[in-house]
Amino acid sequence: MKYLSLIACLLLTALAAAGQRVLVVEKGNAQSLLDVIGEANRLNAAKDAERLFILIPDGYYDLGETVLTRLSGHNVAVVGQSMEGTIIRNAPDKKTEGISRTAILQNRGTGNYFEDLTLRNDLDYYHAGEDGRAVCLQDKGQRTICNRVRMLSFQDTYYSDNDTCQHYMQDTEIHGTIDFICGAGDVWFERCLIVTEKRHPDGSGRNIIMAPRTSKTPWGYVFNRCTIKNDESVYHYGRAWHTNPRCVWLYTTLLTPEKLLPTRFDPEGMKISSNYFKEYGTMDAEGRDITPKSNVVTFTLRDHTQPYVAETIMQPDEARRYTLRAVFGDWKPAAKLKKLQRQSRRLRKQYKLN
Repeated sequence: MKYLSLIACLLLTALAAAGQRVLVVEKGNAQSLLDVIGEANRLNAAKDAERLFILIPDGYYDLGETVLTRLSGHNVAVVGQSMEGTIIRNAPDKKTEGISRTAILQNRGTGNYFEDLTLRNDLDYYHAGEDGRAVCLQDKGQRTICNRVRMLSFQDTYYSDNDTCQHYMQDTEIHGTIDFICGAGDVWFERCLIVTEKRHPDGSGRNIIMAPRTSKTPWGYVFNRCTIKNDESVYHYGRAWHTNPRCVWLYTTLLTPEKLLPTRFDPEGMKISSNYFKEYGTMDAEGRDITPKSNVVTFTLRDHTQPYVAETIMQPDEARRYTLRAVFGDWKPAAKLKKLQRQSRRLRKQYKLN
């Protein structure tokens, strides 16, 4: 570790004149990845730290049963060589199954950026009992951006675990079965691919994509121009977790619209029946508008008490309220993403990771 720290400091010093700070992971070396993340946490412990890039070459980074690898540094950009080729994987023991115990990465920093990598949680889902909660990214941070990040798991794949967070995802791919996009805060999903896996090995059962627990933010989950790919189990858009769950699906493409269950959202809530669940401008694979004119759902708790009747189809004036500026205010994640993407492209070329 001391040797790594020395190399890192020399590298950072050499690049200081160019105004860029970089740490490079040894190709295919999982321990090197962990050491570099630890070094980034040390170097960028302050919230106002200058941007630091971690470059990860294409390779298979097998963390074994290691869970909750913490990124506590701030303004850190974790950049892989390619989304398909840079694979960070863990396989938690099914005895440790749990939403707060299995994550590959646990982000606790502000302003962190993830680009071009795959996070794969290989907990033995089909043999984990009633639950198989296996998180790829548990995000306790603030203003995280994910760009072309693929998350492969089954339950609780992505967990926004910060009541006041603002996060942004673009061109990202998220796989799962039950509540695989879950948590709190305001999170905007732009042009993301949402892939439902088999609920059971034979394809039976039903999937539920998202389960928000919006509590201290006004917008919740916003899916804009995303695509849902579903080949096996039927599915709902989502269900309520607790507090004031909010989620909207805008201009969504359904590749298999016949697989979406008739109520579209799960009518049986979890800890609360009331919600703000809406959709607008839903399309099929050919781009035809297939949004129902009306979809009134009676939401209840699992014991069928406390009915809450709601219209889930948005009106045009409601849909127009959803803009990046309205949701995020002075934070401009799309513009920041473009800048970081240009920087990472230049660095990958410099370090021959292209």
